[in-house]
Amino acid sequence: MGMWELVVVFIVGLVVLGPERLPVAIRTVSRWVKTAKAMANSVKAEVSEELRVHELHENLKKAEQQGLKDLSPDLQNSVSELQRAAQSVTHSYKKSQSHATNNQPTDDSK
Repeated sequence: MGMWELVVVFIVGLVVLGPERLPVAIRTVSRWVKTAKAMANSVKAEVSEELRVHELHENLKKAEQQGLKDLSPDLQNSVSELQRAAQSVTHSYKKSQSHATNNQPTDDSK
């Protein structure tokens, strides 16, 4: 919208709503716009993450087909990123299991 369109909308809003309710209406509309933008950004982030995961999956398939030898730099980066992710999951899983076994009560009364 250009400057003159905004002026016309403001004047129409002022006439229809009055000077008391116009600021409340503007705040309400701005909250709706912020909410819509936040939702759009959330969807955009999810879609880009899914596309990245899909690309990693495709690169992993290519690397497996080549036997994980003589890979292009893109494929090597994808494989190493997947390996780091797998190691971090395994590492956190081991931590949680060792923490759970350390907190189990022992039965010394036998």
